[in-house]
Amino acid sequence: MNQPDLGLKIIELRQQKGLTQEKLAEYCEVSARTIQRIENGEVEPRSFTRNSLSNILEFDFGKENTNNEQLWLALLHISSLFCFVVVPLLLWSWKKAQSYKIDQQGRHVINFQITVMLILFSFALILMIAPAFWMMTQGLDGDSGNIGNLFTILPPLPIIFLALFTTYQAVVNTVRALSEKPIRYPLSIPFFR
Repeated sequence: MNQPDLGLKIIELRQQKGLTQEKLAEYCEVSARTIQRIENGEVEPRSFTRNSLSNILEFDFGKENTNNEQLWLALLHISSLFCFVVVPLLLWSWKKAQSYKIDQQGRHVINFQITVMLILFSFALILMIAPAFWMMTQGLDGDSGNIGNLFTILPPLPIIFLALFTTYQAVVNTVRALSEKPIRYPLSIPFFR
């Protein structure tokens, strides 16, 4: 975990616990200025301070538990191949306290999955409305023409494009996570920040 990310995570956890910088410094037996510098990403905490922060904030900031982190990140990203939010949600909720990377990237995967599910739901709603529209146009002039053929060809196209896009994003972000490059899920709505 790099220094700015560590600082942001400490701020987030400290605020969740309702602690001020001074109170956290008192519990860790360091100066408040040290906590400020760690949160600003100016310094890397020493092992004693890191262990104290881990105990007080109930989050493992150590590097010893991240030996399987790449495996869990890969599983998290590849699980988005299946358009079910449940699998990445279970993986994320199980492992998020052990690694900052899993916590952050899990949020991205879940946001992407929720967005894909909303798109699929919207498409299903359109598919229910489209036949009624087709019947109305057929009933008005008596001849369906090419509109009937259009409604038999068009419905599977968005599903195919969405499946290809989801597969592409899952594979690319799995490779990016394994090579420790930044991941990116375009067009996803940030439900979890």
